[in-house]
Amino acid sequence: MTAITKAVFPVAGLGTRFLPATKASPKEMLPIVDKPIIQYAVEEALAAGITELIFVTGRSKRAIEDHFDKAYELETELKARGKDQLLELLHSMLPSNVTCVYIRQSEALGLGHAVLCAQQVVGNEPFAVLLADDLIHANPPVLEQMADLYSHHHNSIIAVQQVSREETRFYGVVKTRQLDPGLHKLEAIVEKPEPDKAPSTLAAIGRYILTPRIFKHLESVQVGSGGEIQLTDGIASLLAREQVLAYEFKGKRYDCGSKLGYLQATVEFALQHPDLKDSFREYLGKLKIPD
Repeated sequence: MTAITKAVFPVAGLGTRFLPATKASPKEMLPIVDKPIIQYAVEEALAAGITELIFVTGRSKRAIEDHFDKAYELETELKARGKDQLLELLHSMLPSNVTCVYIRQSEALGLGHAVLCAQQVVGNEPFAVLLADDLIHANPPVLEQMADLYSHHHNSIIAVQQVSREETRFYGVVKTRQLDPGLHKLEAIVEKPEPDKAPSTLAAIGRYILTPRIFKHLESVQVGSGGEIQLTDGIASLLAREQVLAYEFKGKRYDCGSKLGYLQATVEFALQHPDLKDSFREYLGKLKIPD
């Protein structure tokens, strides 16, 4: 069975919730302490054995390409100044066996359309999808957990977690039958249902492993919620042809698509940073919070 070596990163969104910070810079490049959000997602993919990174981009996303490209002038300057540690840090961002592919999503037609844009590069292989907005602290990383599951079950897998009933309107929500603790067989998935219509409080989170059959289903689904081609609709259609699993991952998720989630991640990752955690904790202890 083919191993998972390709990952799709849909990064074409406008990031309107973070304006004006995202007017000229991608939201995926907003830093959590000292790394942009997209780098955390890439590192998670690399830990799971991914060697081909497929970025589905839009306008004003050039900074993502530049971030993962070689920076000759910067590296020459660091070398001249003897800053070998920083130079090594840049060199270690992407191993030499990893390649990056950039695809332009010409219209903002939804997550399902963004995944469909990657079809030609993915080909007839299983692949991962990572939404950088969902920053997840986990050991082992979530995609590694899912890749291990895929090696045993060889089915499409979506990451899920419990949310409050009031929050179901913001997520794809699943109906499942439990197979093992934390592992479910997917029976249905509904995009952003109202709380009284939601089939459960298990919500899809931005990590997927999908078989290539998903592309045929995305090509045939109708425009759904918000006038977009929804990935959840493609998965719902896929259920008629193959088993799909829902996995309650082990880890803590931060919704970095929201300002509050972004700030929570910044504080908690700073408290774990090897160079900052002690002094930052001391600062927080002395901080006087205004009324």
